[in-house]
Amino acid sequence: MDVVIGIDTGTTATKGIAAGIDGVLRAHTSFYYPLAVPAPGRAELEASALQDAARKALVDVAAQCRERGDRVIAVSLSAFLHALVPMDGDGKPLGPLVTWADSRAGKQCEDIIASGRAKGLHARTGTPVHPMAPLSKLAWWKENDPATLRETPRWGGVKELVLAALADEPFQVDLSLASGMGLYDIHRKRWDEEALEVAGVRQSQLGAVVPTTSRLRLRGEVAAAAGLPADTPLIIGAADGPLANLGVGATPAGVAAVSLGTSGALRTIVDRPTADEAGRLFCYALTEDRWAIGGAVNNAGSVVRWAGQSFAGGFERPGAEGEDADERDAALLMEAQGAPPGSEGLLCLPYLLGERAPWWRPGLRGAYLGLRREHGRPHLVRAAVEGVCQQLALVRDSFAAEGFEVREVRATGGAVASELWVGVLAAALDLPVAVADTPEGTAMGACLLGLHALGELPDLDHAAALVAIGEPTRPDPDNAALYRRMRPLVEKSALAMIETVQELDRLAPPALPTTDKGLT
Repeated sequence: MDVVIGIDTGTTATKGIAAGIDGVLRAHTSFYYPLAVPAPGRAELEASALQDAARKALVDVAAQCRERGDRVIAVSLSAFLHALVPMDGDGKPLGPLVTWADSRAGKQCEDIIASGRAKGLHARTGTPVHPMAPLSKLAWWKENDPATLRETPRWGGVKELVLAALADEPFQVDLSLASGMGLYDIHRKRWDEEALEVAGVRQSQLGAVVPTTSRLRLRGEVAAAAGLPADTPLIIGAADGPLANLGVGATPAGVAAVSLGTSGALRTIVDRPTADEAGRLFCYALTEDRWAIGGAVNNAGSVVRWAGQSFAGGFERPGAEGEDADERDAALLMEAQGAPPGSEGLLCLPYLLGERAPWWRPGLRGAYLGLRREHGRPHLVRAAVEGVCQQLALVRDSFAAEGFEVREVRATGGAVASELWVGVLAAALDLPVAVADTPEGTAMGACLLGLHALGELPDLDHAAALVAIGEPTRPDPDNAALYRRMRPLVEKSALAMIETVQELDRLAPPALPTTDKGLT
């Protein structure tokens, strides 16, 4: 069969798959790397590790395709948003890659907001002013290390980094990743002059913006290592969020996609770039005429992973010794099903990595509210799951406020393997949630966009017919009503705590460096 290889560079792993023109998964692989937290508020990846993982994923999947007798007709790329890495003129990284979870630019965001520029920047670029965005990260360099900012030949993100390893082409970035930088005017299709001035960066230091369907060439040595013809097209691809919608067939009107991995997001596709008046939603490109609006949450599967590390003492089960983190997560979630909906009056604000949508307020921190002696580990874990799903429901409420109707949700990501996650999500959104048969929805989206670039999938909405989706989980009416009553307490509590947690941050001693292997 003719297949497209999709390479998805994520926060904690690079996934590679191959899919045929029928949308059926033919091969898959994963390569993991640790997320480093070298100081409070920082979250970085070794840049060369991402390049190595992309090359290894391509070689591994291509080998699986040869074993099956499949012919690779293209390679297509996906990358996570809001990363920043300094690079030399040849694309070699000059330091670590700063991820979306890095919050060091909190002060710079507050300064931009105080200047009155944030609303206009968000409206033009589609990206909220938040520490996640490269705009804010560059503003941090402008204030703290202006010489490095000025003298670094190139500033890029994940896609530019991976292209430097795989592609024999000039420095480029796809429209999708560019639209999530906070530097690109999505309406006028050019770098935004005010944003460049705020960031302190020159246009010449940024990649040339090209359509997400652009064809590049693999480096000769990369093609040879993968056993591919030298003229195999490399499709530049898009960002992971919009591609997740495509990968689960959530591109028609009224269908939204939820990604639940280390972090989470809720998105729906519209036919033109749109900025909501309240400034609660992002807008990132899938193609030049299809755009994803929605909101991302910093904390999803990572919260259960943290619970497993923090609450698992004495958690004895047959065969528990030596079990890996994924199995421990699954066991905790199974135990949490024993706690009732609403966790008996326990509310979790699951902001371990701060939070993004829908408020985009730097400085948010996590908390449990209403804790009583009778609450045990099942309540704590269930409340964390409920807290994440309530945050996504607040994003859905922002859709409704802007007149975007959602009738159906399709879900992908490592967390949706859990019955508890899917059931709570359906009740919180009060919508049926169908899970894609493959958890690699983002990589599948890269494959489908590759087919579109080759002319094999002229209508992106046809992806809905290609992608296998399970029977939807329908919301329990009583649970949906309970979560609807609890939801205003989430926003009220989170915003009321900002001043308190800021004072706690000032009192806290410096944290030790850590690494974290998240749920992808």
